[in-house]
Amino acid sequence: MAKNVLFIISDQHQQKALGCYGHDFVKTPNMDKLAQRGTRFSAAYTSSPVCVPARAVIATGKYVFETGYWDNCFAYDGSVRSWHHMLSENGMEAISIGKLHFTREEDPFGFTRQINPMHIHDGVGDLRGSVKRPMAPPYTKWRGIDRLGPGESTYTKYDADITATTCELIREKAANPDDKPWAMFSSLVCPHPPYCAPQEFYDLYPTETMPKPKLIDPDASLHPWMQNLQRNRNFNDFVDEDICRRIMANYYGCVSYLDSNIGQIIDCLDECGLSDDTVIVYTSDHGENLGTRQIWGKLNMYEESAAIPLLIAGADIPAGKVCNTPVSLADAAPTIVDTVGLGSMVESEELRGRSLVDIARAPDQMERVAFSEYYGPGADRAAFMIRKENYKYIYYVGYEPELFDLDSDPDELTNLCGNPEYQSVVEDCDAILRGIVDPDDADSRAYKDQCDLIEKHGGRDKIVDKGAFQGSPVPGEKPVFVT
Repeated sequence: MAKNVLFIISDQHQQKALGCYGHDFVKTPNMDKLAQRGTRFSAAYTSSPVCVPARAVIATGKYVFETGYWDNCFAYDGSVRSWHHMLSENGMEAISIGKLHFTREEDPFGFTRQINPMHIHDGVGDLRGSVKRPMAPPYTKWRGIDRLGPGESTYTKYDADITATTCELIREKAANPDDKPWAMFSSLVCPHPPYCAPQEFYDLYPTETMPKPKLIDPDASLHPWMQNLQRNRNFNDFVDEDICRRIMANYYGCVSYLDSNIGQIIDCLDECGLSDDTVIVYTSDHGENLGTRQIWGKLNMYEESAAIPLLIAGADIPAGKVCNTPVSLADAAPTIVDTVGLGSMVESEELRGRSLVDIARAPDQMERVAFSEYYGPGADRAAFMIRKENYKYIYYVGYEPELFDLDSDPDELTNLCGNPEYQSVVEDCDAILRGIVDPDDADSRAYKDQCDLIEKHGGRDKIVDKGAFQGSPVPGEKPVFVT
């Protein structure tokens, strides 16, 4: 039976930063309850560890290399069909509330209603991140430090508005039932920086109790690709121990603030009597390194950045289940399309993923593959990830690959590439990768498009001199550029 979809998404929520995923102290009671009433996916991954490409995959059900939405300046523009188009063309409501990170509101995204959207700035975004070979120089300032909480930010205020609007629309749907299912995409920004949590949520995490980031030994060797990323995204240069603890408290405070907003939305759905007819999905576009390996933000294929929370609940979905099947954001569009009763379009539209409802109901399929790709800020060459069974394979164009056994090495400390005992695993993962994408070709196409974009907007020197704004402004706000 077809059902409605309430798809709730956040920005930059590390998978490990939820109680239901085993975190020691983070307080997420509402998301934990959602996991108890539904299924939690333990091996869920972003399709690209940066905002804009990840959100384009959610919309289209296609991989980044197929659509060319490479980085934060190549946003979804409506030219590739999306689940929003599929629903609206079939007479169903497809409503978005909040952050989309597409091009411009007037572009043909296919939504029947688009409410208070947050898009990339001026339809172009932050061009500095598209500067490659040579990379843009390291930053001289990190705005995340300037806006360090506790307090209110434009993002926390925006999220309060998005939460209230989502609840209003749920009540509207309850008062005016449709004869067809609907999908509501409620997109919150927290815990994306600035690391600025409202006081009551910041107070949940005394700074003196905050742990140090993991794997921060300055003498520890990093993969050369990661060394380049670290040099380019040098935010750790601006962090001392006190600031680090305050960042941690604010990040976890923003997670708890997010949890409170999600709780309000789900409570409203329950109070309106729509829960039995609605599938609820919660996820995030990517994770957060949170200082691990001296990296802040996202932008790489390690677990802190690439793994995401993913919860799904509804009347016909197993309750209290942990599903270990590898999944990704490419499964979002098929989930929505199938749930509202348009399942045949998953195949006819050649969507890459599969409905999470079906995956949740089935036994674990550890041989299933989750795929991710990255061409964005800080990366001089593309990176690709394959997750299959307990293994993660990371392929860097122009660099040596990495293989990790996540069961025995969850912190990804021991690269098994080069170990003869794992040669067959490496070969299998590499063959799977090349069966999906030609890494060198995708890297070359992305680089060409990025170079063309830079030239179109005045060239490398002009863009580097102008700087970056380190976080998209909310509607009505102007970006502040830093170099």
